This record gives sequence, structure tokens and C-alpha cells, in this order.
Amino acid sequence: MKCVISVLGKDRSGVVAAIATVLADCGANIDDISQTILGEGRMFSMTMMVTLEPARADFNTVQERLTATGDELGMQVLIQREDVFQAMYQI
Repeated sequence: MKCVISVLGKDRSGVVAAIATVLADCGANIDDISQTILGEGRMFSMTMMVTLEPARADFNTVQERLTATGDELGMQVLIQREDVFQAMYQI
């Protein structure tokens, strides 16, 4: 299952590692990743396209783990199924 993950918050070290570790533990593969630091306030923004392995961890499990990690980091972490993401942004 393809999913889009968005991470947003104040920049700090270890964000990419923490998110990637959760995904690896859940058997997910990072297909694409883009990240940037926005503005003088050093706002970190990352978007990932991932493939989940539902036999290892279903969508809800991955979502719960990413949310918990985001809370620990003080970051907002959202995951959406790719088809839902595409439908939301069609013109």
C-alpha cells in the first residue's frame, strides 16, 4: 500500500532517523523523500512516499507509531493513503 507521510515542526537533529526507524520497524520502504528547512524560524518540512507491508504492520499501526514519534519529537506527523491524498488534491 502506497502512502504519503508529511512531517512539520521546528528543526532539530534526529527527525529523519526517528521517522525512518519507525518505518523500518514496521517493514515499510521509503520510495521517495523530500525535505527542506523553511524560513528564519528553521521550520523543518519533510514529505515521504512509502510502501507499507500490511502483513508486517497495518496502516493504523503505522499511523499510531508515527503519531507517537511525532509527539516525542514535538513535530506534526501525518500519514495518508496515496489514493486518498490524490483524491484530495485533484482539481
